[in-house]
Amino acid sequence: MKYPMSLIAGMSVLLSSSVMSSSFSPAVFGRATAYAKTKTAIIRADRMTLFLRGGGDDDSIVSGSSIGSASISSNNSGGEAVILSAVANGGGEADEAKPVSSSKVGTNAPPPGPLRRLFPKFPWHELPNYLTYARCISIPIFLLLSYYPVNMPNRAPVLSILFALASITDWFDGFLARRWGVTSPFGAFLDPVADKLMVSTALIVLAGRYGGIVAIPAAIIMAREVGVSALREWMAQRGARDSVKVGMQGKIKAALTMVSITLMLLVPEGVGLESVSWTKYLGVLGAGGAGSVIEGVVNDGFAWMLGPSLLMLFASAFVTVTSGSVYFRAAAPVLLGKE
Repeated sequence: MKYPMSLIAGMSVLLSSSVMSSSFSPAVFGRATAYAKTKTAIIRADRMTLFLRGGGDDDSIVSGSSIGSASISSNNSGGEAVILSAVANGGGEADEAKPVSSSKVGTNAPPPGPLRRLFPKFPWHELPNYLTYARCISIPIFLLLSYYPVNMPNRAPVLSILFALASITDWFDGFLARRWGVTSPFGAFLDPVADKLMVSTALIVLAGRYGGIVAIPAAIIMAREVGVSALREWMAQRGARDSVKVGMQGKIKAALTMVSITLMLLVPEGVGLESVSWTKYLGVLGAGGAGSVIEGVVNDGFAWMLGPSLLMLFASAFVTVTSGSVYFRAAAPVLLGKE
């Protein structure tokens, strides 16, 4: 005996609806378990896809255009949204329930790591800006600790560690912003400003301690930063900022400057230029700079780092000039009105 196709399709719909109604009852979703089971049936007839729905008012099944996949959403007893991804390969079981992430990081960001899973309510998308704010706050702290308290026995390592941490955040905040896709105009503005302020403050402090041998490269570095920053702003107004964006030489200059300052800050107070043998060939630049001899402060430890740190500072000043010239040559056609 032959039955019409419409009758067979109708019976299949009723049967599947009753099965799904029992499987997706509110009692199932009300439990605190992390798993869900579902069976779906999709019948195609006359080029139309039948979307089967069953269960209570709070439960729903939304099936996409591809057969065998469904997304199920429901409100649990605690009022928190839970999304389950079910892969119904011939009526198989659903995957493990995953809570919706409240993070505001970019869509291309990698999955949350241990810290982001441990503190899901922390505004991780603001972390790059928080690191920049911390670097700005560290500038007055660094300046104050450079002179007070007067008889601070561990001033050198404290200042060096503080500057090193600020230097690390200069790289880390940009890395996180790009990795998580949370770059912002304000962060792009404040990040280089905080970097330049921190470096300039440390160079001024060291120039006051060691004299012209540090003051000259410090002046070169700071003049270059002012000139290149003004050039980039001027080029941005003409829509050509990309031609003077940060290059590899600029990154090498920044790394050399920060490492040299970190090492020089490790040199204890009272260790002057007379401890570096080759400074006597520099004439007036190699004279003086005995530092500030503080009673009760032990002048040993990393005293030998003064010479290598000075050489690195000279190398940084050289790269500063060469990298700055690259930017100005790139902008020369615009500056001279040829473009």
